[in-house]
Amino acid sequence: MKRKIIEIDEALCNGCGNCITACAEGALQLIEGKARLVSDVYCDGLGACIGECPTGALTVVEREAPAFDEEAAARHVKEGKEEKETGNIGTLACGCPGAAAMTFDTGDAPADTVSARSALSHFPVKLQLIHPQAPYLKGADLLLMADCCALCYPGLHQNLLRGKAVAMGCPKLDDLNAHIGKLVQIVRSGGIRSITVVHMEVPCCSGFVQAARLALRQAGADLPLRHITISRRGEILEQGAVDTCACCSA
Repeated sequence: MKRKIIEIDEALCNGCGNCITACAEGALQLIEGKARLVSDVYCDGLGACIGECPTGALTVVEREAPAFDEEAAARHVKEGKEEKETGNIGTLACGCPGAAAMTFDTGDAPADTVSARSALSHFPVKLQLIHPQAPYLKGADLLLMADCCALCYPGLHQNLLRGKAVAMGCPKLDDLNAHIGKLVQIVRSGGIRSITVVHMEVPCCSGFVQAARLALRQAGADLPLRHITISRRGEILEQGAVDTCACCSA
C-alpha cells in the first residue's frame, strides 16, 4: 500500500538521538552513528519525531510500504523495555569483575594545584555497569560524562571529578535508550541530588543532555540539571543550567 512514512536524510543526521526518544513506537534506532528506520511496520507516519530533529534530517513522505502494525510496534517496545530491565541493571550474567563496586579514598590533595593523585572515588564508571543502588550514589552529585571528555579535558580530576560520582558513556555509539533507562533507575533509587552532563562540542554528543532531561521527566524527579561543553582542544566552552524544573520541561 502507499502511505505516509518517515524518511531520514543520512547526510543531515548528526546522530543526536533526539528522534529516537521521541518515537513512542520504537521505529527508530541509532545504527553506526545514524538514525535508521528499523521496520516500516513500526512507523505510524504521524511524524512525532520530526520536531525533535535539530538538523531537519527527518521528513514524512508518501511511498509504498506495509501497513503500520500497532500490535507489532507495542510488542517491539515492550521487548525493548524488558531487555533494559533484565539485562542492563549493572551486574552481568557472566559475573564480569569490572562490574564489582569499589570505593577509593581520594585524600586531601588541594583542589587548586595539579596533583598526580586521582580524584576518582569509585568504580565502575561506565553507566552500563553501575548498579542503581550502588552505595557511592547515595547523596552524590552525578557527573554524566561523554567518554571523549576524559581525554580532552586536562583539568578533569582537579576541576570536575572531585567530590562527585561519575558515569560515562558515548551518546552517539551506545544505546541511548538503554542509558535513559539506567538513569531512570538511578534517579528512582533516590540516591543522587543533582546531575551535571559533560559533553563534547560536537552536536551528537549533546544527546546526553537530552537523555538526562528525559530520564528526570520519566522518573518524575525535580533535580538540578546542569551541563558543561568541552571543546576538542580541551577548553570549557559553556556551562550552566539546562532546566529550571527538568521533570516538567517539554
